[in-house]
Amino acid sequence: MTFKRKATPFAVLTVAALALTACAQSDRKDSDSGSGTGSGGTSTFTFGAAGAPKVFDPFYATDGETFRVTRQIFEGLVGIKEGSAEVEPELAEKWEPDASGTNWTFTLRTGVKFSDGEPFNADAVCKNFERMFDQNKDGQVAAEYWSGTFGAFKDKAAESLYKGCEVKDEKTVVLSVTRPTSAFPTFLSLDSLSMQSPKAMDAGKANDVVAQGEGFTYPAYSKSGVGTGPYTLEKYDEANKTVTLKRNDNYWGEKAKNAKVVFKIVPDESTRRQELEAKSINGYDLPNPADWKGLESAGNKVEIRPAFNVFYLGLNPIKNPKLADLKVRKAIYMALNREQLVKTQLPEGATVATQMMPDTVSGYNKSLQAVKYDPTAAKALLKEAGAEGMALTFAYPSEVSRPYMPNPQKLHQAMAADLEAIGIKVNVVTKPWNGGYLDGVDANAYDAFLLGWTGDFDSAANFIGTFFGSLDANNFGLAKQSFGPTLAADLAKADSTVDEAQRTAAYEKLNQQIQEEYLPALAISHSPPALVVGEGVEGIVASPLTAEEFSGVTVGGK
Repeated sequence: MTFKRKATPFAVLTVAALALTACAQSDRKDSDSGSGTGSGGTSTFTFGAAGAPKVFDPFYATDGETFRVTRQIFEGLVGIKEGSAEVEPELAEKWEPDASGTNWTFTLRTGVKFSDGEPFNADAVCKNFERMFDQNKDGQVAAEYWSGTFGAFKDKAAESLYKGCEVKDEKTVVLSVTRPTSAFPTFLSLDSLSMQSPKAMDAGKANDVVAQGEGFTYPAYSKSGVGTGPYTLEKYDEANKTVTLKRNDNYWGEKAKNAKVVFKIVPDESTRRQELEAKSINGYDLPNPADWKGLESAGNKVEIRPAFNVFYLGLNPIKNPKLADLKVRKAIYMALNREQLVKTQLPEGATVATQMMPDTVSGYNKSLQAVKYDPTAAKALLKEAGAEGMALTFAYPSEVSRPYMPNPQKLHQAMAADLEAIGIKVNVVTKPWNGGYLDGVDANAYDAFLLGWTGDFDSAANFIGTFFGSLDANNFGLAKQSFGPTLAADLAKADSTVDEAQRTAAYEKLNQQIQEEYLPALAISHSPPALVVGEGVEGIVASPLTAEEFSGVTVGGK
């Protein structure tokens, strides 16, 4: 089963298509909006999370464990239909572009308030976008999703996709971009671009981000962000490793069917299974593929998602100049026995990657073949590059499982052994996912690192565009690579191509160049992740984007 999110090409935005967009309605009905308790249940849904949230301001978040929490609290102008990757209205009821495709008029939902009681309206929308656009130097590094979508910030406004926001009236706002793009407004469904209370952000000095060591110090607001969603944050108990959300009884749409959602942070996957068996949690993500049948036999429900992701080995020539040599990067690629890795470490249905995006995305190059495992040739390339016996600081995350990376330690061990077999000295570094690892990647602390990506929408711009489209905001040292400016410029050109066939062809060519000429990162595999819930849990809808919402979940019929 394959789910795809289609970004509508500007070239085919007909009057009929616009009419359909304008008439689209969210599945969140307004019949129970306003104050009061609504029809919410009394149960608590406890979910076993693999890692701790990084912040409670989604604008600075970059990882799935944080978004799993913030997704329940915040909403965007554009939403995603449950169980699919299709765009649907959320805080905006409809939207349409002008003839140039650069000015988009959004008609906002009325009667919506932030959970602090502040009204959601056109003024709030513009304040959100101006807040996101106007970041200090450290905030620009932390706000990766803005960089990956709009590109630049206010201090480099001429380079940004974002142009401005104009209030027409209380429920009408015009968002302007500098060029037409296949990804806008689809990417407004990203959690990082959710709407937040301007009053709360001002009070908590939301933009006061400061770099500290390999990470960042975040302002007071980031500990208790305020959105419009079906839940609010009740408590983050770091000592007991739990995050508790409570139902927002003033939510504009259908009230949550449970009174509370608790995220219990259990980094070890086998421990999560034990807790599910003991009924101390009601579900968890990324069960070990070897356990799927046993979990189902015990009466649990295992929902398998499609493999809308890529697992990769990142290489950083800023930290290790030897990695600036294409021969060295190719040698490392050929040293990895990826077929064996897929067979022994990844779930059934996983495949060896030929490029940095899955085959369901438009622009995937079907002609590319997987780089073959050849340690002899890898040794020869290292010798030719004068890199025999080179050292590599190779990092992996602890206290986490990801859809593309179910057991980081075992994957790292297998890959490190392959590298040592061709004479590379591997210096192992590991840090907790949200306890230094992600910040270390952003701060260029490692020569090589394990990471991956689950797509946000069906667009090459969301995969290779996100990875390599910015010279400043990337983890691969592209500013130090001779091909960096060319690659970034070609990605921008492809994304702005109006004709769909031409755009697809451009991305296919870029995928070939990335694999054969540039190789800034090494695509490893694609894996189908799963989600499991226990007996008595109803209403869970698995998302191909791993973007489940929990407001429709009940436990034990309550």
